Amino acid sequence: MSDANEKISKALDVEFEPSKPKELPVSKKDLDKIKKEQREAMLSGDFEKARDSITEMITTGMDAVQGIMRVAEAGDSPRAYEVASLLLKTVTEMNKDLLEIHKKAKDAEKENVTIKNTTNNSIYVGSTTDLQNLINTSRSQYKDLPEAEVIDVEDEDGEQSVQ
Repeated sequence: MSDANEKISKALDVEFEPSKPKELPVSKKDLDKIKKEQREAMLSGDFEKARDSITEMITTGMDAVQGIMRVAEAGDSPRAYEVASLLLKTVTEMNKDLLEIHKKAKDAEKENVTIKNTTNNSIYVGSTTDLQNLINTSRSQYKDLPEAEVIDVEDEDGEQSVQ
C-alpha cells in the first residue's frame, strides 16, 4: 500500500483495500471491429504522410529543375543539361510514386472487404470417350446390345473363350 493511502486510511479510521480492475467482456466480433478501425486509421494516416511527403518532394524537385534550367541556359554547359534531365526524370518518378500510393491505398481498402466464395471442383480422370458415354448413354458405344448367341470356342491350347 502506498504512503498516501495509509495516511488517508489512518485519518478516516478505515482500512483501505485496493480493488482489482474489472475486466469488461468484449466479444471477438467487437475486438475485430476495433482492430479493423485502428488499422484503417493507421492506413489513412500513413497514406496522408506519404502523400504529403511525395507532394513536397515534387514541389522541391520542380523548383530545382527551374533553377538548374536557368543555370544550364546561362552557361551552355552540357553537364548542366544532363543534371536537368536527371532531375526531370526523378520528378517524373515521384509523380508515378504518388499515383502508385493512391492505387495501393485503394487496394488496401478493397482488402478490408472480404468476399467469401465457395468453389467446388470435380475432376474427372478418364478419356473423353468415356466421359461422353457417361453423359449421353443414348449415344454411348456401350449401350445395351441385343443379346446374341454365345459361342464357346476352344483354342489350340485347349483354353475356352467366349465370343
